[in-house]
Amino acid sequence: MKNRPAAINLIWLFMILLATVVASYNGRMEQMLNASFESAKSSVNLAIGLIGVMALWLGLMKVAEAGGLMRLIARAIRPVMVRLFPDVPAEHPAMSAMIMNMAANALGLGNAATPMGIKAMMELDRLNPNKGEATNAMCLFLAINTSSVTLLPLGVIGVRASACAAEPASILITTLVATICSTAVAIVASKAFVYFSGQESLVETVSANPGETTQDSATVRNGGEAVNEELQPPGRIGRWAAILMILAFAGGLIYRMISSSDGAALGKEILSCWLVPVIMCGLLLFGYLRGVKVYEAATAGAKEGFQVAVKIIPFLVMILVAIGMFRASGAFDLVVSALQPVTSMIGMPADALPMALMRPLSGSGAFGIMSEVVSHDPNSFSSFLVSTMQGSTETTFYVLAVYFGAIGVVRSRHAVGAALVADATGVMAALVMCHMMF
Repeated sequence: MKNRPAAINLIWLFMILLATVVASYNGRMEQMLNASFESAKSSVNLAIGLIGVMALWLGLMKVAEAGGLMRLIARAIRPVMVRLFPDVPAEHPAMSAMIMNMAANALGLGNAATPMGIKAMMELDRLNPNKGEATNAMCLFLAINTSSVTLLPLGVIGVRASACAAEPASILITTLVATICSTAVAIVASKAFVYFSGQESLVETVSANPGETTQDSATVRNGGEAVNEELQPPGRIGRWAAILMILAFAGGLIYRMISSSDGAALGKEILSCWLVPVIMCGLLLFGYLRGVKVYEAATAGAKEGFQVAVKIIPFLVMILVAIGMFRASGAFDLVVSALQPVTSMIGMPADALPMALMRPLSGSGAFGIMSEVVSHDPNSFSSFLVSTMQGSTETTFYVLAVYFGAIGVVRSRHAVGAALVADATGVMAALVMCHMMF
């Protein structure tokens, strides 16, 4: 079983071979060749662009981890997470990192969710007895991540509002139901794959001290070495200064609410622009009040983020080049044409089918398709459907490349299968809900 090629190997190979064959027939070999070079370049630029974001958020995560926030979060929802991830110790840092990633995804905080997800994968890899091979917990986490429940699809709502849709936020309910369905199927599919493969009893090894923090000290990893620093909570002046800052912020929020003449616009501004800075300041204040040397801990985490961002470049290059060749060759259009008679029978509009097929492959491609359909007719059924699809599904192959690439996993086992089943469920649930509510 261990020598069988993972699904991603066959998918990647098939995409490149099919793209080349199709391009040879329709005369798009030059476009496909240019797309391969352009995709390789853009994938490196994308990874470089992630360096700053990952350094920032892994630094903030390190502050929270050093202060013990990760353990507190894990304890709060231990019963649910222990059932989902029985191979991961209840108070291991991986538990709280996964929780924070899921919460960030639910709130639509994409920039924060990716570093948190990579942090969770790194923690899960510490429990992995077979380096380079995905564990049951990794496969389940990736499947949940690519289908995670979305409460606030702010980016999609913003596109609909800019296109002058009559009710930009009307996709909230359809998106929520579709993501709940896809997440439930992701969990069931992952568990089923494990059960039928006969590896449900796999137990990952863990050290006697699963956490990196205790109530008395903080552990900051720098350059691969663990350094224990005694927590030194601030004195009375420091505590009062923190409290005054919180009160001042609350006063600013109240002032904006009183002075604003458009309550709806203010609410959108708070959700889209205020939420991330509040989370950042909350993590830093928590660490400060717990006695963490926040700057030192943050820079240690930032170094880790820089190293991870560089490490994922080869994986991104291979995935994005295959996707770029597949699109440029015309193979993607060929697949769309072949499936269109079938999808029309279930009520999926022709202009929404490319969105359903593109979403697991390319986030930017899917966003472009969604924006084009919405701008063409913002109040149409197709616009409503593609908006729901965009808000309720994730770019599976990008997430797989980034998360598994960060820890060097090359044998993904059933992760791709479970994620794609969840994606298909999300698309179908979106279609059903849109027909019911449009």
